[in-house]
Amino acid sequence: MENLISAGIFCFLSGTAVSLMPVRKIKTYAFLLSSFGALFLGIAGLYMLQDRQAYFPSFQISSFFEFAFHADALSGFFTAVISLLTIAVSIYSVGYAKDIERKGLMGFLFNTFLLSLYAVVLSGNIITFLVSWETMSVISYFLVTFDRTEKSARAGLIYAVMTHVGTAFIIVLFLILYRYTGSMSFSAIKEHAAQIPQNLKHLIFIFSVIGFGTKAGIIPLHTWLPLAHPAAPSNISSLMSGVMIKTGIYGLLRIVMDIMGPGYEWWGITIIVIGALSSVLGVLYAMMEHDIKRLLAYHSVENIGIILLGIGASIMFKSHGLNNLAAIALIAGLYHTLNHALFKSLLFLGAGSVMHAAHTKNMEEMGGLLKLMPYTGLFFLIGSVSICALPPFNGFVSEWLTYQSLLLGFKSPSITSKIISPLGGAALALTGALAAACFVKAFGISFLGMPRSHPAENAREVSPSMIAGMALLAALCLLSGIFPGSVITIVSNAVYPIAGSSGMLLSKGFLYLAETSSSLSPAVILITMLVMFAAAVIFVISAGGRKKITYAGSWDCGIPLLTPRMQYTATAFTKPVKLIFKRIYLPRRELKVSYIIKPFFVRSIRYSGEITPFFDKYFYAPVTGFIHKVAERVRLLQSGSLHLYLGYILITLILLLIFGT
Repeated sequence: MENLISAGIFCFLSGTAVSLMPVRKIKTYAFLLSSFGALFLGIAGLYMLQDRQAYFPSFQISSFFEFAFHADALSGFFTAVISLLTIAVSIYSVGYAKDIERKGLMGFLFNTFLLSLYAVVLSGNIITFLVSWETMSVISYFLVTFDRTEKSARAGLIYAVMTHVGTAFIIVLFLILYRYTGSMSFSAIKEHAAQIPQNLKHLIFIFSVIGFGTKAGIIPLHTWLPLAHPAAPSNISSLMSGVMIKTGIYGLLRIVMDIMGPGYEWWGITIIVIGALSSVLGVLYAMMEHDIKRLLAYHSVENIGIILLGIGASIMFKSHGLNNLAAIALIAGLYHTLNHALFKSLLFLGAGSVMHAAHTKNMEEMGGLLKLMPYTGLFFLIGSVSICALPPFNGFVSEWLTYQSLLLGFKSPSITSKIISPLGGAALALTGALAAACFVKAFGISFLGMPRSHPAENAREVSPSMIAGMALLAALCLLSGIFPGSVITIVSNAVYPIAGSSGMLLSKGFLYLAETSSSLSPAVILITMLVMFAAAVIFVISAGGRKKITYAGSWDCGIPLLTPRMQYTATAFTKPVKLIFKRIYLPRRELKVSYIIKPFFVRSIRYSGEITPFFDKYFYAPVTGFIHKVAERVRLLQSGSLHLYLGYILITLILLLIFGT
């Protein structure tokens, strides 16, 4: 296994070296090398999931600063997820990067970013983790600002501030762990975690939620996510949403569930509440977006919330010693972690293909793309069906498991757990309904109807490598939905060391939960759907007989020519939702009507509307305002007078002498 990891690292390092070469054509190989590196590390990840552990130091500066890596089942799961996405995105990037001016820089950052992701999930001690985490954050900042526009610069600044706020909390929790265990090694900290006082355990949990939750994009620490993901190149957006934010989930699992051991009931309830808020508010804000990448970014907030519902339920069950139920809930959370990585990356790659061909992110300027880009349209549709949790695709299985986990809350001895679990299930149900409506809008407005702009009208299908990358992810979305038993067998290997149980029974393709007597077989659902579809086709053909097919224009109410302006818009589609949830959206609108003869003949109507993100107005705006006021006051100390600065130094020396004595 160590040889596989070494081979993978060598491929990524070779990719960074190739990207710096002066020959432009060779730089494309940087992405191919990253796919081979991901293949080696992915195989190593599968070995890790077979309960094969390895601990090997990389290099040591001093007794305190040791850079070490530790491979176990949890690391193996996240390594495998990163590898799956990297292979697909690397293939996609070969074609996507052809039109990028700074291809060499892209290849260098791409490979370095991936190396840092692997380093985070394979870190064996605090020093290695923090260095890898900070490297990942810095490299991703450069990728967010890669386009060098004003928007990307602002997005990068907000991302840098938020990620370092989160890192500060992570550093503090690691200092607490080191103070009470006397070790930097995660395995040693785990052995001595019982020595940590209860109050400090609660503090470590809170700091873990804030620190890792910032990277994951939970509500209300999500403000960077809808800015940074759309600003980055689409292949990078795919990796950031698919795997980078999952490092926050990994960190939370590693510290709270693995190292700290069985937690407390209120920990799980807190995670469930955060998950419910993130899922519902994430999809609500996604509904209002017309920028296709911002829409997908908000759906990342939503799906992180769904993952947290499973993890929170697992912590809650574990606190009561219900290991079997804890395992089922954690399997649901990790299964959805994999599924979200697959379908969200597919959707971002699809959005990147649309932007590549139609040169716009605004859905109101798209339309009719399914005829012009049939492969991209098909793959985007598969991603949309998957994220809406419709059978037979993968999102259906993981959300079904999450529902089952939350419904099992009635088996908890605590009345609080019995109340909070069905409320979490209700939040998940609302999220699912809104997600379906949102992707009806996203796919319908973007790919159906008539082209709404000249670039959309002239769009053409993307290159074969871009199609191949999307096809791989689309196939995985289908396969991981049809054969959940194989996926759960793999995921269970990562769950068992943490939960102490495998959670469920697998029998001849069926998932069976003894606790609720529930079972599921997506393969049977698929066969049933195919049989019903075939029966419907046969009925239509036999009932209609042989008839000549004629094509005619749509009925146009007597208007001489249909135009794109007559189609439903994304704004109109979501207007009812905006009215229902207006206290959350805080909408503002401006309507300007120009008349030829008032009020009968209208020359033009100009409508503009926007929403005010709740947390931006009531949390971040007051905080930033306070910081600005403090900065203005502090600025008075910087007068520019040398005499005043010498006075500061004198006062400081006097104070040091007083306290020193």
